Amino acid sequence: MVNTILVFITALGLSLLLTPLASRLGHRLNIVDRPGGRRAHKGAVPRLGGVALFTAFAIAIGIAAWRGALTAGYSGDDLTRLRGLLIGGLCAFLFGLIDDRFDLPPAPQFLFQFVLSLVALGTLLWLERFTLPFYGLVALNTYPWGPWVYVPLTILWVMGMMNTVNWLDGLDGLAAGVGAILCLVLAIHMQSVGQPSVALLPLALLGALLGFLPYNVAPARVFLGSAGAFFLGYALSGLGLIAGGRVATALMVMGLPIVDVAWQIFDRLRRHHPPTRADRGHLHYRLLDLGLSERTIVLLYWGFCALFGVLALTVSSRIYKLLALVAIALVVIIVLARLSRRSET
Repeated sequence: MVNTILVFITALGLSLLLTPLASRLGHRLNIVDRPGGRRAHKGAVPRLGGVALFTAFAIAIGIAAWRGALTAGYSGDDLTRLRGLLIGGLCAFLFGLIDDRFDLPPAPQFLFQFVLSLVALGTLLWLERFTLPFYGLVALNTYPWGPWVYVPLTILWVMGMMNTVNWLDGLDGLAAGVGAILCLVLAIHMQSVGQPSVALLPLALLGALLGFLPYNVAPARVFLGSAGAFFLGYALSGLGLIAGGRVATALMVMGLPIVDVAWQIFDRLRRHHPPTRADRGHLHYRLLDLGLSERTIVLLYWGFCALFGVLALTVSSRIYKLLALVAIALVVIIVLARLSRRSET
């Protein structure tokens, strides 16, 4: 319990302290977002919030490792996965800083996300087992065709989560708040199944996100930027895979933004637009165009994700969880399809 409180408070306190400093650094280096396009904020807003987020997380994890709490009960493979999460997170953060500075086109971003998915695979962070309704646990590594399934699934999971977080970061506080909800759900779940040392990882990220959020909610004084979004996306994807895998839990919490991303790719291809083309087709932008306030939309997202996070923790039936995931997909697709038709008329 002492380590749990120490890691959370350290990450929270450092993030509260470092975020305004990162904001000043963004102004000084002129790494800012200015109004225009999809952005409707006022004035230049620094986009180096990821610096505070990553630093607070890394120091909190470093303290846990120094106290010997982070690796308690870990086997050799567990340590390899832990290194994959931390090394991949660092690489995602550093590449994001480059993108924040030079505003890279989509191709290098997707290429680097692919490389990061290979880092995950190389450090045993792969989706090699999952549970199916009516069947139970499927361990793909016990079948000769296993790698042909879990390798592409892992690549899709890591790249998909990074893009989901990056595209979700369109309204003040949206991506950071949803990420914090998922971290809380994962930490509670890991504690409940007797993995307190693993639970320190989402707890550290939760503290860092909660310390960052007061400066990021509307009207935002600092943005996550690519460094924060890429790091957060990779970290969440890794937390869903580490120590047994909790992809189903992550899917339930992130179901709304994941389905939104899938719809945007389909809708852009349908209209013969590049999938990477930025537009206002995302659900949060469409709701904004309907007249809902930014804070109302963010609270709706938070509430939706929190509700399904509670369901993920309290519903034990695999059938009911599958039905919940299907319900999320159907509701979001129906809403987006209607909004798309309305915007085309």
